[in-house]
Amino acid sequence: MLYAYLKGDPMTESDASHRLHAGEVIRDRELTPVTGPTIRLLQPGHLVHLQFRRFAGCPVCNLHLRSIVRRHAEIEAAGIREVVLFHSPADELREYTPDLPFAVIADPDRRLYVEFGVESAKRALLNPRVWGTIVRAVLRNAWGIVRGRERAPAAMPHGGRFGLPADFLIAADGTILACKYGDHAYDQWPVDELLSLASQAPVLDDRLQ
Repeated sequence: MLYAYLKGDPMTESDASHRLHAGEVIRDRELTPVTGPTIRLLQPGHLVHLQFRRFAGCPVCNLHLRSIVRRHAEIEAAGIREVVLFHSPADELREYTPDLPFAVIADPDRRLYVEFGVESAKRALLNPRVWGTIVRAVLRNAWGIVRGRERAPAAMPHGGRFGLPADFLIAADGTILACKYGDHAYDQWPVDELLSLASQAPVLDDRLQ
């Protein structure tokens, strides 16, 4: 099953130029979700959890995003706004994300991925720590397809299968409060860790001023 998941992937190591760190300040910008109106990345009075995901329909990404959806009300109550990027075209993403309660952004040219230093590497799927999750995610995805509740991902997804995830918690002034670059395809913040980081945001803000 793992071989089938990897077979035919054209992506090699990414040339992402650099990684960002807590304390750096990013600029605000307009983003266009695959559905809904244009948004500003930064919003007064809110933290932003900026997620860099992989490709449209990625079973591993879907497994994690379900946990975000289940606890989205709790995340919002903590003052966090979710913004999720995929390196897939908007038309393709719309088929997989119609029910997600947060902004989903298509970045098929990987411009923001490069700007934020988010990589693609074979360890995304070859790291043994992710193999069990891949099997679980693929089986769950297959069951959803059989029941007509999910769509199968493309056989050759745009941007390849070797994308690595990344998480950024960003203050309203653009300061990066915390960030995580994944070592494999399922290496991202669980909701409890995100909420814990957000609860420390005032302390981090004081330290970084």
